[in-house]
Amino acid sequence: MTVDNINLNQLQSLIGHHVDFEGQTCRVIEILEDGPSLILQAADEVTTIQPDQHGEAHRRVPSTVTVPIIDRCRTNFHPDFISLNLYHLL
Repeated sequence: MTVDNINLNQLQSLIGHHVDFEGQTCRVIEILEDGPSLILQAADEVTTIQPDQHGEAHRRVPSTVTVPIIDRCRTNFHPDFISLNLYHLL
């Protein structure tokens, strides 16, 4: 798999996979086509307070992180994506 031939269907196949990201177990929950990027959700029980559109905190949710798939030059996979060890599944 190279950066040039990534497609959305291949990326969507990653949803549901568990990965280790920066020492934390996470699950791929969404793919952002623009970027493209992966949205990872922490798989542990720790939650964070999520503000609404007005900045008011109303609920606790698992933390999420966005991981870019391609670097800024759009020539290589992003180092954070490579660290997930998922590119071989594409």
